[in-house]
Amino acid sequence: MTAVGDGMQHDVVTRLRELPTAAISDALDQAEIEGALHGIVALSNDFRAVGPAFGIMTEIAAVRGIAGTVINGVCRDVSACLAQNYPLFSRGCFMRTGKDRVRLEAVGVPVTVSAIQIHPGTFICADADGVVAVPADAGRIIETAERVERIESDIVAAARTGSTLREARETFGYHTLQTRES
Repeated sequence: MTAVGDGMQHDVVTRLRELPTAAISDALDQAEIEGALHGIVALSNDFRAVGPAFGIMTEIAAVRGIAGTVINGVCRDVSACLAQNYPLFSRGCFMRTGKDRVRLEAVGVPVTVSAIQIHPGTFICADADGVVAVPADAGRIIETAERVERIESDIVAAARTGSTLREARETFGYHTLQTRES
């Protein structure tokens, strides 16, 4: 990737890092893009990770400063991941080894998780609410997610200053947040 591409990718990661997966999911819904990786959860509610997708082992990833790991299966060595404060997201925990059971089949190729095809460069965003895959051309998704966050903050602020939740939602168009714009 060129230096310009790296800078643009860094900007996307920086902006996505500021957004909760719930807002990103809402933006994906509005764009009619499936991106929720159902059933994959954080090992710790404190974990948050955003970055481009590629295949690498968890321990090596931690040493190399990778944002986190998403496993389409179960994990083990939970205590080690928690001690390193390394963000790990999986379908659960299980003590059985993957040695001689799991093998690296390919690197740099699309994979399918929860019926979502994830290409190298797809942005993976993960937090305590779950994991979403955002297409590499994430600009419009980010803009929509930022708008969702602003509107939801405005609704909370209005409710705190005396507006009913119904009035605040109506005022700020809460029920249109996932409606596809024409």
